[in-house]
Amino acid sequence: MNSPILSPLPVDPLDSSMGALLVDAGKLTLEGAERALRMQKDLGIRFGEAAVRLGLVSEDDVQEALARQFAYPYLPKGQANLSPRLVAAYEPFSPQVESLRAIRSQLMLRWFARGHRALAVLGADPDDGAALFAANLAVVFSQLGEQTLLVDANLRAPRQHDVFGLRARQGLSDLLAGRADLDVVLRVGGFVDLSVLPAGTLPPNPQELLSRDTFRTLDASLASRYDVVLYDLAPFGAGADALAVAARAGGVLLAVRKDHTRVVQLARMSEQLAEAGAEVVGAVVMEF
Repeated sequence: MNSPILSPLPVDPLDSSMGALLVDAGKLTLEGAERALRMQKDLGIRFGEAAVRLGLVSEDDVQEALARQFAYPYLPKGQANLSPRLVAAYEPFSPQVESLRAIRSQLMLRWFARGHRALAVLGADPDDGAALFAANLAVVFSQLGEQTLLVDANLRAPRQHDVFGLRARQGLSDLLAGRADLDVVLRVGGFVDLSVLPAGTLPPNPQELLSRDTFRTLDASLASRYDVVLYDLAPFGAGADALAVAARAGGVLLAVRKDHTRVVQLARMSEQLAEAGAEVVGAVVMEF
């Protein structure tokens, strides 16, 4: 009788999903995994720590694997064409993003837990950083597992298509003008729970367009489809566009810049927002 041909069984020296993830990602070889596993058992430390001590992987590699292990999406530096200033996407374990998560928790308690779905983000001036803050806030909400939509409602000088590396195309303005449908909403690669509605074609009449009943209908439709809808508004000083959107969203988070935004501006913004029927949920002071 012929001797049976024996094929080697798949060798899986990994007793942790951390190791498997590192191998699957091409960060670690099976031989390296075996070495890390031996050190893990000998020293009683975590697999990732052993692999780092042996110089087989970096701390960033381990953090990336941990994020995958706990279904916490983020992108390695240099991946995708998002703005490097989108720290929530690229540096989720930084102090800046810890602050963003704290703000997210406060908003969940103070606003979204009350049954609201939409929130506007408003700055006083174009260089207050409100657009970038809104983008990062959208990312951290999506990382929580909330179906999140970021709407670029700045129909004068939109920025979200640049932040997320989206090609200029139809968007909010075209929806409001009846020239497009919800197919213009775009998914953000790498973040299954994050979508962006770009501003679209720059209209000659942004204030009138945002004041139409069409926007009220659209806002209700978006709120029925998403857990969180964030509106990035044109700066308060650019005109009354912000008041029109804020009134529809119902709530506004003010984004102000330390040593730049004046107290008198904040007071005027709060007063006019209240008159428009919008609730100021809070204010965030940014330093950069």
